[in-house]
Amino acid sequence: MAEKKNRGGAPIGNQFWKLRSKHGRDKLFATPDLLWQAACEYFEWCENNPLIEVKGFAYQGIVTKEGFPKMRAMTMSQLCFYLNCNEAYFRQFKTDLKPEDKDFSTIIEQIEKTIYNQKFQGAAADLLNANIIARDLGLVDKSKIEHEIPADSETLRQAKERAAKIIDEEKD
Repeated sequence: MAEKKNRGGAPIGNQFWKLRSKHGRDKLFATPDLLWQAACEYFEWCENNPLIEVKGFAYQGIVTKEGFPKMRAMTMSQLCFYLNCNEAYFRQFKTDLKPEDKDFSTIIEQIEKTIYNQKFQGAAADLLNANIIARDLGLVDKSKIEHEIPADSETLRQAKERAAKIIDEEKD
């Protein structure tokens, strides 16, 4: 039987992986308090860095531009960017929490509620675009109208007659 040749890399049959002290990526935050502190830094950053809307004004033929601060909507996407992780990592971290990590679960829920409430209140106060925020938060305004017309009703008979008349006119 021919011997396998090693073409570089680790030797055949190695088990160096067993020498690793850990497997997988570390948690970004060692404690729930550190996660909350980082989230609070992001919340403060959002407040301290509003979006600037520039509006033009004309007075006696002179046009000037002024910047007005506008509320910046907090988002999980932007929080993850601020924390230097991606949303998939954050979702997976939340999904993979063990029972002993219930404090992380509480903090994550507080973060999500803070972001939700900030957007909802901003939209309710007309500081954010209500249509965009409603879609983002999954709020839906549904109305369903059902009306049954009895088969022998006068309205149904008239509608059928009009439809038949239109069809006959198109044939001519």
